[in-house]
Amino acid sequence: MEGLTMTQGRLTALSGLGRKSAAVFLVELKGRRLLLDLGDGLEAGERPDLSGAGRIDAVILSHAHEDHANGLDRLDEIGNPPVFASAETLRQLLHTPPKAHVLPEQGSAEVLGLPITLGRAGHAPGGIWMHLPSAGGLLYTGDYSVEAPLLRCDPFPRADTVIADASYGDRDTLLSDQITALAQAAEGGAVLPCPPFGRGADMVTALGALGLTVHACAEVAGECERLTGHRPPVRDAATAHPGDIIVATGANGGTGLPGALRERPGFRFVFSSHVPRTSPARVMIDDGRAVWMGWNVHPRLRDLVSLAETTGAKRLLPAFVDLATAPRLCDALGPRLSTDLTTEI
Repeated sequence: MEGLTMTQGRLTALSGLGRKSAAVFLVELKGRRLLLDLGDGLEAGERPDLSGAGRIDAVILSHAHEDHANGLDRLDEIGNPPVFASAETLRQLLHTPPKAHVLPEQGSAEVLGLPITLGRAGHAPGGIWMHLPSAGGLLYTGDYSVEAPLLRCDPFPRADTVIADASYGDRDTLLSDQITALAQAAEGGAVLPCPPFGRGADMVTALGALGLTVHACAEVAGECERLTGHRPPVRDAATAHPGDIIVATGANGGTGLPGALRERPGFRFVFSSHVPRTSPARVMIDDGRAVWMGWNVHPRLRDLVSLAETTGAKRLLPAFVDLATAPRLCDALGPRLSTDLTTEI
């Protein structure tokens, strides 16, 4: 680590600060060079610049969603390092890395001799936050949520430096209120697209608890069965009816059952994920053929303020958000707010 002693550390945001973009954070610590996540951009053809990464000793994944893990096909660009992740995250990957190592979802572990503390992040099955032993501690939340009906977020440890999922910026609506609103909107039939290994099982469970009959694509039905032991009725392109409420993978309407149904007459769509400019979902919403309604899978404003206070963060880097859209968050974080691409840790 040029310019650093073995007791010093450095954090560099190669991607993930300034807007909703791929998560790629370089940590140089105690003679090791680690990447926290290796994602792809959410816009068509967008890939982060890895030219500043150099040779990496290990990649640690927070979870398997595309903006956190879809850059694993580029391991050869950074020295073919081993990949560390929870067993569930490794199971979800399209291709298991050749040098894969399992981390627990909770507790302590080692990565190349470095002690690391881990906890469940409440965003996706197998998703974790991670704490590394820099001076004062470095916490990376990955994507996290404290509101998910089925998934748990473990308490965060204290840390001087926190890289925090701030995807929602100033949003502060309760998930319980969003569920009520979505249930009303879905009555009479709606396709509810979601990412794989994400909110699908939560949607089926929460809407079903309100008395609605909720169907699912085969993938979401499998997730429900793994998490709850209950398998909802399955719909596919041949059996789907416009009057059904269907939770299905294909978050932006371009793939899966939502992609198969989006041009068929009678089907209503309610999107709840981030909507890339280049996605079918963006076109459908702009044309009035679909609506967007919130479903919290990231922290609210109050959650980020609580995170800063409970961790005792001296500096909090708000990841995956354009701060121009989050003035209340900026005010609330005050001097803790940091937008530096490079931080001594």
